[in-house]
Amino acid sequence: MSSINPPEPPRQAAIGRTRFHVLAPTARTVRLWIWAAVAGALAAAATMGFRWLTQQVERLATGHTGGLVEAALSLPPWHRALVCAVGGLLAGLALHVGGLWAARGKRGNRNLDYIDAARAGRVDLNDRTTLTRTLSALISVGTGASIGREGPMVQLAAWLGARLARVVAIDPEQRNAIMVCGIAAGIGSAYHAPVAGVVFVLELALGFFARHTVAPVLIASATASSLIYWLVEPKPLYAMPSVVMAPTSLGIALLAGIVFGGLGWGLLTLLEKSKSWFSHIGSLPLRLGLGGVLVGLLSAGVPQVWGNGYSVVSDVLQGGQAWQWLALVLLTKVAATALSSGSGAIGGVFTPSLFVGATAGSVIAQVASLWLPAAWVGDPRVLAVLGMAAVLSAVTHAPLMAIVMVLEMTNQFQLTVPVMLACGVAYAISTQFGVKPLYGNPIEGPR
Repeated sequence: MSSINPPEPPRQAAIGRTRFHVLAPTARTVRLWIWAAVAGALAAAATMGFRWLTQQVERLATGHTGGLVEAALSLPPWHRALVCAVGGLLAGLALHVGGLWAARGKRGNRNLDYIDAARAGRVDLNDRTTLTRTLSALISVGTGASIGREGPMVQLAAWLGARLARVVAIDPEQRNAIMVCGIAAGIGSAYHAPVAGVVFVLELALGFFARHTVAPVLIASATASSLIYWLVEPKPLYAMPSVVMAPTSLGIALLAGIVFGGLGWGLLTLLEKSKSWFSHIGSLPLRLGLGGVLVGLLSAGVPQVWGNGYSVVSDVLQGGQAWQWLALVLLTKVAATALSSGSGAIGGVFTPSLFVGATAGSVIAQVASLWLPAAWVGDPRVLAVLGMAAVLSAVTHAPLMAIVMVLEMTNQFQLTVPVMLACGVAYAISTQFGVKPLYGNPIEGPR
């Protein structure tokens, strides 16, 4: 008898080949999911690390770490103005020196924004540019600039995702997915809104047809948000009592969409004009220093303009703030945000946009209640939530992300229908006038 094994039957060989082709993609997919979870953990670490570092800068500048508005209130007016002026000057100096350093680096495209990289399927973010912008953002945010700290958090999370994608053993076509996971996870952990992080990258970066990226992005955002929930704070970003819709809520939402759509368009126009005005100053230290001086002078009178506006929005959503005071803070905050962002301070105007919507909504509701029956107007906090979502929709041109994010951040899912209506109308209004949405990158701001 021959010792040679008989040939494998054709059907059995086909089954074996099929099993191999099924198992091989599965192994690659599982590897991608694991690295997506790692990218999510890195994003959570970036969020917590950046928050801690800004607290240290705040402590050095003011002697306090309880929050920027609280720190500003504890200082005399001259001290607030001085902190903002010196902070702006140092942030501009960091950008200038860091820009020269980044120009000599050879690793990555130093002008490539992470949103543009995600759209182009690239991961070559420049290490030196990211570190320079992070340092400048730390100085600006920690010294009271009227910008959001969440933008630099997401920038750092995207960079860590890009770094991870360049060193791990995965297929080349999967590398960009890891960086995109960093973006989604950064948004999810910074805003306590994991679903909004996913919607953000699908709506603004990839388009909804990037089906191979959906699962890892979900994994990364869920991982980051879970770590923030367990390690930092197990509640929504803006914890507030549950509010009840009035019978006129849909009519109010329609009017709110029109008003806040126009308000968002106006905010975008103001930011662009401020950026254009500051661009005439060639020196970065002088440009950011001037922005810091002007914001400092505003904060000498209204200390609530410091920071991203989180504490004021939290107070508004708890109710009880007088509309006269809110109107003053709103106008001053808009001016301060235009000055900080227009001068080139590294940070976002994403959270300040939420501030504009919440305070304007509360002011409008309280003023309307002076002339209309209370049953028609309802709880002013309802219009504050609608304002947050509608202004965010108007300035980002991303209504789905705005809907999901505000509902997650406030845990007011019973307002889903009026929020959808307000965001849809605000988006339609804002896009009619040709203004660009937040310089193309709604989280990070101008570049």
